[in-house]
Amino acid sequence: MTTPPTPPGAAAPAASAPYDPLRLCIYATIAALAWLLGPVAVVGFALLGFAGYVRARRKGLTRSKCVLRDTRLVLAYLAVLALAGTAAIAWRIYALFT
Repeated sequence: MTTPPTPPGAAAPAASAPYDPLRLCIYATIAALAWLLGPVAVVGFALLGFAGYVRARRKGLTRSKCVLRDTRLVLAYLAVLALAGTAAIAWRIYALFT
């Protein structure tokens, strides 16, 4: 199959840019703001966002629409959220048995 030609005056299709998983970063931030509802949500959304950004970075994405812009900063932010959520879960389990 071939793509139809672009009509005169119409914009040419843009080069295939890597997918920017901005929504996953937003979900992790919302989960962080809703910390009182449970650190499990923070860990889940942070890991989901981290996986999305790793995948996008491997495909060539270096600048994100996320406020942090640089995908390395976004990955660091999501990793810190996942670690903080994991620490909170561990703390709650520890408190349960002491």
